[in-house]
Amino acid sequence: MFYHAYDSYLENAFPYDELRPLTCDGHDTWGSFSLTLIDALDTLLILGNVSEFQRVVEVLQDNVDFDIDVNASVFETNIRVVGGLLSAHLLSKKAGVEVEAGWPCSGPLLRMAEEAARKLLPAFQTPTGMPYGTVNLLHGVNPGETPVTCTAGIGTFIVEFATLSSLTGDPVFEDVARVALMRLWESRSDIGLVGNHIDVLTGKWVAQDSGIGAGVDSYFEYLVKGAILLQDKKLMAMFLEYNTAIRNYTRFDDWYLWVQMYKGTVSMPVFQSLEAYWPGLQSLVGDIDNAMRTFLNYYTIWKQFGGLPEFYNIPQGYTVEKREGYPLRPELIESAMYLYRATGDPTLLELGRDAVESIEKISKVECGFATIKDLRDHKLDNRMESFFLAETVKYLYLLFDPANFIHNNGSTFDAVITPYGECILGAGGYIFNTEAHPIDPAALHCCRRLKEEQWEVEDLMREFYSLKRNRSRFQKKTVSSGPWQPPARPGTVSSPESHDQAREKKPAKPKIPLLSCPSQPFTSKLALLGQVFLDSS
Repeated sequence: MFYHAYDSYLENAFPYDELRPLTCDGHDTWGSFSLTLIDALDTLLILGNVSEFQRVVEVLQDNVDFDIDVNASVFETNIRVVGGLLSAHLLSKKAGVEVEAGWPCSGPLLRMAEEAARKLLPAFQTPTGMPYGTVNLLHGVNPGETPVTCTAGIGTFIVEFATLSSLTGDPVFEDVARVALMRLWESRSDIGLVGNHIDVLTGKWVAQDSGIGAGVDSYFEYLVKGAILLQDKKLMAMFLEYNTAIRNYTRFDDWYLWVQMYKGTVSMPVFQSLEAYWPGLQSLVGDIDNAMRTFLNYYTIWKQFGGLPEFYNIPQGYTVEKREGYPLRPELIESAMYLYRATGDPTLLELGRDAVESIEKISKVECGFATIKDLRDHKLDNRMESFFLAETVKYLYLLFDPANFIHNNGSTFDAVITPYGECILGAGGYIFNTEAHPIDPAALHCCRRLKEEQWEVEDLMREFYSLKRNRSRFQKKTVSSGPWQPPARPGTVSSPESHDQAREKKPAKPKIPLLSCPSQPFTSKLALLGQVFLDSS
């Protein structure tokens, strides 16, 4: 299935973003990035095709340019382009790519991911810190751009942006992602729910429907995955509080409805296909029983239609007008993969089998796989979304491949020497972004010592000059002109006052994470290297 779609894209659509399978040609959809190639890159490695992975890495370096006059979705560019490039960067060595010195803290794909992410940063320059939904890659936010953004478009950055900050040492990405998350958290209603769309200039809710589906979905997903990736208890506590409100107000008989965010009254008794990620997310927080019951509800819809319609009226048990299509979405298959890893229940393999058979029978055409326009009569639409290769086929493959390296339980790993010490990679525990691009959580600890050691150097130098000044005062009974100040850290102003403030704000050093190895303290290295801060006088 993968190669039928992938080869069709290469033969008929590259370098356009996506394949049009009914007319056997291509079109740009999300910004003219050769998007399907970026989205499919890590799937190639999961399928074991290292030679094509290596070839595509070269093609992307030679052909993709982000300095273009294109209006791009901030959300989609992040999850598909930034996420796809970061994942491929971290998997490059495993794929046999000759990585440069300093990898994974440097590399061409990392630089591409950083360049793409920097093009998105102007969107975050709002009074609330919540981003616009669209940005022009050449000129920034267009004058007159709508300030209304969906909740998911605000809260779906922490996985990619925190990874980028950790690898590059530039905190700006993680900082803006965290601010956006917190502004949403602070905007929740008194009953603990968030709406669907918000004005990023005023912070006022524009669409007040609350649920777990379209427009909201990946905000909840990234609270959980961000908590796991960053070992951040606060993010997990935020999700668990949301989860309580979601159960109290939106869950009915293991279905999840849409309700008014301030009152909790039902506004739409519908299931949306995008909601099918929820059982997988429940499994990540250990709520297996509820996850399986909800999954089985969703599976009944698949059996009814041979796919999940975009909207399904729960009381009527049928599709909603103009929402009868199935664009080969991955969410139910994604949940099946997570739950099968957790339970081994063969029912989940049956869903995988049904999905393969349905997609092959209904959607397969000469040039790839076509979106199903209407599940009632199986009419097709002339589009193959890039997520079909990034997510749908990947999750199906991983469901049926228990020995895949993605499922590593920590029994094998690679030790990598970086400029900041030794780090461990490839031990498993991969965190999939919402486009199914796997991020190795251990990689976030490979390049972090740069900032921590800078702080330790500054501390040592402050201590030294403080002692020197005090000794001078004691000996001469005079006040010195003041100590030398080390350079300001990124984001601070180089002044004594700002250094004092920055020092006060320095986060407490975390305990050694589970997926990192303790290294020799920097002060010990200094001692071994000699007394480098001796007073020459």
